Amino acid sequence: MTKSALRITALVSAVMLGQLPAYGQETAAGEETPALGAQSTPVAQGASKAAHMSDPVKELTADHSKFDQLKGPFASGSQVTEACLSCHTEASNQVMHSVHWTWEYQNEATGQTLGKAHEMNAFCGNVASNEVRCTSCHTGYGWVDVREPMPDDPTKVDCLVCHDKSGQYTKQDNLAGEPPLEPVAAGAKTITGAAAWPVDLAEAAQSVGAPPGRDNCGKCHFYGGGGDNVKHGDLSSALFNPPRDVDVHMSPDGQNFTCETCHVSDKHVFEGSRYETDVIDPHPDRMAGSAHDAAACSSCHSDTPHEGPNPLIAAKLNDHTDTVACQTCHIPSFARGGVATKTVWDWSTAGKLDADGKPIVEEGFTQSDGKHLHTYMSKKGDFEWGENVTPYYAWSNGEMTFTLPEEEIDPTQVVEINKIGGNPGQADSRIFPFKRMVGTQAYDTQRNVLAYNNVYGPGNGTALWSYYDWEKSLKAGMDYAGVEYSGEFDFVHTYMYWPITHMVAPADDALQCESCHTQGGRMADLAGIYVPGSEINLGGKLGLAMFLMALLGALGHGALRLINRGKKEGDHHG
Repeated sequence: MTKSALRITALVSAVMLGQLPAYGQETAAGEETPALGAQSTPVAQGASKAAHMSDPVKELTADHSKFDQLKGPFASGSQVTEACLSCHTEASNQVMHSVHWTWEYQNEATGQTLGKAHEMNAFCGNVASNEVRCTSCHTGYGWVDVREPMPDDPTKVDCLVCHDKSGQYTKQDNLAGEPPLEPVAAGAKTITGAAAWPVDLAEAAQSVGAPPGRDNCGKCHFYGGGGDNVKHGDLSSALFNPPRDVDVHMSPDGQNFTCETCHVSDKHVFEGSRYETDVIDPHPDRMAGSAHDAAACSSCHSDTPHEGPNPLIAAKLNDHTDTVACQTCHIPSFARGGVATKTVWDWSTAGKLDADGKPIVEEGFTQSDGKHLHTYMSKKGDFEWGENVTPYYAWSNGEMTFTLPEEEIDPTQVVEINKIGGNPGQADSRIFPFKRMVGTQAYDTQRNVLAYNNVYGPGNGTALWSYYDWEKSLKAGMDYAGVEYSGEFDFVHTYMYWPITHMVAPADDALQCESCHTQGGRMADLAGIYVPGSEINLGGKLGLAMFLMALLGALGHGALRLINRGKKEGDHHG
């Protein structure tokens, strides 16, 4: 063995035996040599805050209340995000690649570019020109112009809206996503319609955790369209803590699901889409509780879910799964739990003022929790509401095709804001439940296109909600969107469809056979399907005709016998 090899061997042995601090290091005079296994570098600053074995075990590996950078003070939500990024360096970039950030969805099946930033709707109509109000529910701060994408600024991502666990974080309803901070403006409201309060950003920052809870998701998604359950019909404040009969999955007495239990996330991108609903779940790797990217019913229940004491009935129910979506039977109605949904919105009556020139508000509907709801507002028009609403049923393959801005419409017909894809009997289609929103919306009578409407903007001189002038609000909306406008308008009837996938009832409350298999049943008006018992077919009609003829003959025969008997009796006494 060479001398150099021997020297290296000796040094390594000395290090291993603790006789030297480390190869290439010398111990200073008077300094003790570290014992074997001792750290030769200073203890990390955060280690002093680490939990000990005597502390309770927590779900997460990091207690954010112990991080100095999250203790504030913070002057804005963006400053909190900047502190988050000091550890979670990639989080904002992930969010900025999600639909929650871009409000844009590219539907490859239809070729349409969709998303809130691009499409029209049957509620407030459009985001463009109304940003500071509409983007109050955006997962970012300060998007004031949807004609341009949000800036590539990682600090503009709102971490707290999804991860706050303090319960006191919120967004103000007219600050383009910013939270209300001290001092809060008089009369300010949150995105849920409550009186705004000053948010403590430091408290929120130190409370953060994952995954988002129902309270995080619901503060935006339950209040879409301008109020509690206005838009979807199956997403309301009742789902924050629902009883089992309202949603068997989300109820604490049921499965106690969070939204992310089904809407699985990967790199801050959540699965599930109203543009492309997963109707048939063609992925065998998602069956029966297997790992999955997005949950369909069959992810846990398989495509033959029905069992029970009567195997013949169970087999017949399983026979329906290639035609009927699970939701059709297991969500017998929506807007359950005491919170109504808006079913009709007629914009054509907006703008009326009372004799003193003041706006009118009428509250003609009382929902079952006792809350009074408006049925007319000068700034919005007439409304109708409903609870325990029977869905609208249609054949669906999950694809939605939208009537986009600048697309010519036929004002003599009801305009479908979105059209349901799918055809009877096709392998990719099922009978699916929807909320059908009935609207009346403005359109350009010369160009036959739906009109952009500037509804929000106190002080701008054109906003319908402030000045009640249709001509000004429509011109302002069309000019802002860069769309040609003739200056002449009227109103057209519209439908908009929302897939119903939440508020799954317990099995005992699902639709029964007679719900459909009877005359006038739920599927009576649905094309492309024959439901035995729902109508009288040709054979039944012939049979009924023969029965009626036989009955008529019997009655005629009986009548003749009575007449003849009367004649004989008369002849006897005569």
